[in-house]
Amino acid sequence: MSEENCEFEHSSLSGPVTRDGETVEVEIYRFPGMPECWRMEVVHTSGCIRWDNTFATDADARAAFDAMVDAIGIASFVGNRPRAWN
Repeated sequence: MSEENCEFEHSSLSGPVTRDGETVEVEIYRFPGMPECWRMEVVHTSGCIRWDNTFATDADARAAFDAMVDAIGIASFVGNRPRAWN
């Protein structure tokens, strides 16, 4: 079964994040029955960025997003993006 056809368990840490006048949607999810395999995507009208690696917890995923925003800003998710995301 492809990922597009799967049901996902979404984290309560998912949701919109607004900083510096820009809003993105942070999606943190996993396949049911895979407790240590959280995935993360950041969605904006300009596109979607999916992390290649997985996270042990949903909190680890959210911390990675927050650290990236603190380091390079939220604009990197809506415009010019750095080469490496992991």
